[in-house]
Order: sequence, then structure tokens, then C-alpha cells
Amino acid sequence: MPGEPPKPTDAELEILTVLWSRGPSTVRGVHDVIAGRKPAQYTTVLKQLQVMAEKGLVRRDETQRSHVYQPARSREWTQQQLAGDLLHRAFNGSAKGLLVGALSARRASRKELSELRQLLDEYQKGAR
Repeated sequence: MPGEPPKPTDAELEILTVLWSRGPSTVRGVHDVIAGRKPAQYTTVLKQLQVMAEKGLVRRDETQRSHVYQPARSREWTQQQLAGDLLHRAFNGSAKGLLVGALSARRASRKELSELRQLLDEYQKGAR
């Protein structure tokens, strides 16, 4: 599939999160993780994975009886795409607005704030 895959829906992102944490998995493996958190039908997870394969969000290995799925893109790549989309759609391209919005939504721990300061310092050094 040429070009970038579309941004995942919430349900697709949930499946991708399972695949990123478990690695390549069968439908049964993905279903078991999701069903451990909330009610989920096996056939629904199967259909979602089939659609995700068509959209280019996952790759399907059909060499075995049970097809094995894996993300087409890394977690980091997907997070960057989603953050960039949110940055432009909701914050008019303002990184400051995005950061303030994120920090206003949930109180950050001292450790998280320290890590953010360090990341900003490193980013600033590299941006010059």
C-alpha cells in the first residue's frame, strides 16, 4: 500500500498497543489480552485486524495456519503521527499549547517534570 497508513481509530490503537507490547501475535493472542480488560468478541477482533491489514496498519503473516499479525509501523512513529495531527488540529500548530494542554489535563509527577525539562534542554541543544 503506497503512502502512509491512515491514523488508527481508538479500537485500532488498542490492538496496536497489544501488538507493540506482545510482539507478533495471532488473533487469539490479541483477543485474550483485550478480553482480559473488557468484554470483547473474538470475531470482532478478527474483523478489526483484517481491516487494519487492508488499511496498512498491520502486516499479516499467512505462512502458518493461524495468521500472525504485527504492526506495520513502530509505536514511536505512530505516536509522532498522532501527536502531530493533534498539534495541528487542536492547538493550531502550537507546541506550547499542546504541552500546556497535556499538563493541565493531568498533574505530572516531579519525575515526569524533571524528564520533560531534560528533554527540552536536549531538544534545544540539538535545534541550534
